[in-house]
Amino acid sequence: MVNAIIDGRAVSVQAGTTILDAARSAGIPIPHLCYLKGINEIAACRMCVVEVKGIERLVTACDNVVLEGMVISTNSPRVRRARRTNLRLLLSQHDTSCTTCIRSGNCELQTLSQELNIHYQPYAVKPERSRIDLDAPLIREAGKCIKCMRCVQICDKVQGMHIWDVAGTGSRTTVDVSFNRLLKNTDCTYCGQCVTHCPTGALTARDDTNAVFRALEDPNITTVIQVAPAVRVAWAESFGLDPSFATTGRMVAALRRVGFDYVFDTNFTADLTIMEEGSEFLHRFTHRDQYAWPMFTSCCPGWVRFVKGQFPAYTDNLSTAKSPQQMFGAMAKSYFAQRKGIDPHRMFVVSVMPCISKKSECRLPTMADACGDPDVDVVLTTRELGRLLRSEHIVPADLPEESFDSPLGSGTGAAVIFGATGGVMDAALRSAYFLVTGRNPDPDAFAEVRGDKPWKEATYTIPGAGEVKVAVVSGLGNTRHLMEALEKGRVSYDFVEVMACPGGCAGGGGQPIHEGEELAAERGARLWQLDADAPVRFSHENPDVQALYREFLGAPLGEKSHHLLHTDHRGWSLPVFRREE
Repeated sequence: MVNAIIDGRAVSVQAGTTILDAARSAGIPIPHLCYLKGINEIAACRMCVVEVKGIERLVTACDNVVLEGMVISTNSPRVRRARRTNLRLLLSQHDTSCTTCIRSGNCELQTLSQELNIHYQPYAVKPERSRIDLDAPLIREAGKCIKCMRCVQICDKVQGMHIWDVAGTGSRTTVDVSFNRLLKNTDCTYCGQCVTHCPTGALTARDDTNAVFRALEDPNITTVIQVAPAVRVAWAESFGLDPSFATTGRMVAALRRVGFDYVFDTNFTADLTIMEEGSEFLHRFTHRDQYAWPMFTSCCPGWVRFVKGQFPAYTDNLSTAKSPQQMFGAMAKSYFAQRKGIDPHRMFVVSVMPCISKKSECRLPTMADACGDPDVDVVLTTRELGRLLRSEHIVPADLPEESFDSPLGSGTGAAVIFGATGGVMDAALRSAYFLVTGRNPDPDAFAEVRGDKPWKEATYTIPGAGEVKVAVVSGLGNTRHLMEALEKGRVSYDFVEVMACPGGCAGGGGQPIHEGEELAAERGARLWQLDADAPVRFSHENPDVQALYREFLGAPLGEKSHHLLHTDHRGWSLPVFRREE
């Protein structure tokens, strides 16, 4: 242990503790813009400078450790002056059009400017000109970049994709797409982790709310919206509602007030995905010599982009089942349109997803099967949902609870957990067990695939099928380790679930942003609790899914049955760009 004095308080911390962490432990806040513990500790922003007795220069708190006997001042007049000067220099290269910025009100740069009492700018403001590529679902505005390097470090150290890098020299130094490429020409998975860790509006998801408003205003268009499982535990965070009050029913009521004709739950097609993907796995498992192994889940488009760009030899290992989002769009513009007598060409299907990559998925040429138009027209992130409600002056706290529409609005506990890492595997094993044995397992029999561990393994015995060795991984850096282990023969599995974002969809790149907080585990825990409390916990027991097979798909429950629910992942390609370590 080492002892120091910080702002007059005696502090005792472990050797090697940074000044920033030591101050935090004593309840003393130190401002910062670039710091992410264990990921980005390079003191790029110079906002965390402090004064140490006996040292002439100011030192950065995030990358200097506490030494025995240090006397540290975190908010002296000299420190405040330096921080204000450093911040003004950052602002001199920043587009300060806050009123039109998506991050206004939730921007670390804006908050720090207010805290440091910045009310005028003595330096000429010359923001970098932007090269905005609206073809990609992820947008970078160079004029708002403060060169904090968070995006570079998250993409390199956590996701392992190396999409962002430092470009230029001297005063022209900036952050841009690596190797001077356009983002749309890279193998970026659009996981959005760079967006959720950016302190400003330099990186954002492409905003598609205006396209939704146009559809809502057209009386000749039937608007349909679906909401993903992970959205229900995050949608009201920006409104400050308690999770116990921010129910799915109030979310449904809010969407009806916006003007959607039908409000559905993606849980319906999550259950449908389990039936299709689970039965596909059983078919492959009982015909092992005809397929490559292991079989991978295909629900996460970020993961699908990753495997096609980084490990293309494994493309055929992907389940052919479409994601729940795309299954829903196909069912809405076929099954539902037929039942309601709606022209599918005049139907506008909107998805609310915790994911930026879903914006790319819905535009794939292989995702237009129902009527020739895109099965899903627009994808909104959870953050865009919040903006949509605010634009319509809707106060969710004032709304009663309402139910999803039918028949595409029902779901089970097995569907809810799609939003948490391990949930797809858990749900698939529940129904696979039933399809083989004709009886339900204990719904908690597969608990080893749950939890926050980034790479989980388990082996289960399904009577009549045999031992099934499974793995669950989240985060693309962890996924790369798993794939390399597979390539080298160090591990072998039968069935693998992959989610591109750490913690799964609950930690998706389209979820609400909270500075300094990683909420994937907390949101995921609420999803598992919703499953535990659900009256029906098996996808094959969803009555509307049973009716769909009986009335429309014309196949026994769980039998791989219809082209609308499956796709050939070889139908679109990505640049193959594997960085050699």
